Amino acid sequence: MFEDYVKMKCVAGKGGDGCTSFRREKYVPMGGPDGGNGGKGGDICFEVDKGLKTLIDLKYHKIIKAPKGQNGSGKNQYGKSAEDVVIKVPPGTTIIDDDTGLVLKDLLEDQDRFTVARGGRGGRGNKSLATLSDPAPTYSELGEPGETTYIRCELKVLADVGLIGMPSVGKSSILNVVSNANPKIGAYHFTTLSPNLGLVKQKDGTSFVLADLPGLIEKASEGVGLGIQFLKHAMRTRILIHVIDMAASEGRKPWEDYQIIRKELENYSKKLAQKKEIVVANKKDLPTFAENLKIFKEKYPELTVISVSTFTKEGIDEMVKTCSDLLKETIQEDLYEKEDYESTIVYKFQNEKPYTITHEENIWHIKGKEIEKLFLMTRWDSEDAQKRFARKLKKMGVEDELEALGAKRGDEVQILDYIFIFKE
Repeated sequence: MFEDYVKMKCVAGKGGDGCTSFRREKYVPMGGPDGGNGGKGGDICFEVDKGLKTLIDLKYHKIIKAPKGQNGSGKNQYGKSAEDVVIKVPPGTTIIDDDTGLVLKDLLEDQDRFTVARGGRGGRGNKSLATLSDPAPTYSELGEPGETTYIRCELKVLADVGLIGMPSVGKSSILNVVSNANPKIGAYHFTTLSPNLGLVKQKDGTSFVLADLPGLIEKASEGVGLGIQFLKHAMRTRILIHVIDMAASEGRKPWEDYQIIRKELENYSKKLAQKKEIVVANKKDLPTFAENLKIFKEKYPELTVISVSTFTKEGIDEMVKTCSDLLKETIQEDLYEKEDYESTIVYKFQNEKPYTITHEENIWHIKGKEIEKLFLMTRWDSEDAQKRFARKLKKMGVEDELEALGAKRGDEVQILDYIFIFKE
């Protein structure tokens, strides 16, 4: 079963908790802290496996979680870092941030790897938290939460050449004749329900990948028929072979078919419409072919048309050679523009405060990634850890900001799902 689109939630592993421990050795009074740090949580990575052709293995994985890092322990023993979760995907898989719509990574080459969610660092044990002013802290940190990302994976097949055209014009038959593929062929519309790939080998030892793409109909760019499913796979091809049923065996006019397909390409993507194209007139062995070809050339005198018959194999060698020659002078263009990638976005407000404070329903709400992370890594059963958290907030300017906004002693302050009482 072919699957080319999945959405999922990726939750990286939480870091292991740090340990609060003190040395207790005979004849060594006040041995000092020896709590070890926690291990790092597991990452979630995507890696290309050239043996895969579909995203079907991910279809039912709505949530992917990585394991937690091991907790630290006494005697300054650090926790073990968790193993990463590696998800195999076929070449041509694009990973997109589902919240922003921006491209995180376009995975093309075998064994390409990309981390979509990073595991949290391990919490520090009291040995690592010791300072000159506090040489024996009675608290340690909890592990940092792992990143959570919502992504979608889109597969656009990798092929040098794409066969396009209306249903039942003979695209699958051409693929069957010229390559090692064995596509399903039938005398009805939409025989091809997913892209089929075949390797075309030539006498000089060179080869290229040919894709038979699902048939188009009018308004395909709006999602009619197989619509978008076809068009997105055509985007990665370097050139297009536009196959036309010049014998009009389906009762359609070949010149109108050509016009309809060209319009759908332009409506979907200007980049797709500008790809180099070879026009192939199929079904040369049928009696109505010659007359229709004459009319077609009169309507499109600027086009070079290659006449073929998949039944007699006439013209097939010419088509393959023309395609090979055109590939040699056509470079592979990037599928996405620079502005489509999340890594190129410039954040303009880097000097702004790393938190926001709002007043709603008589509660002061504090939000910010760093504050929320600090909150989740604090051991609230330790009074010393609570004081450390308060010092951190004061250093970040949160206390002064609350007072400036009008917060009074006894007001409620909320961070995440927890509410505190503001004290002067």
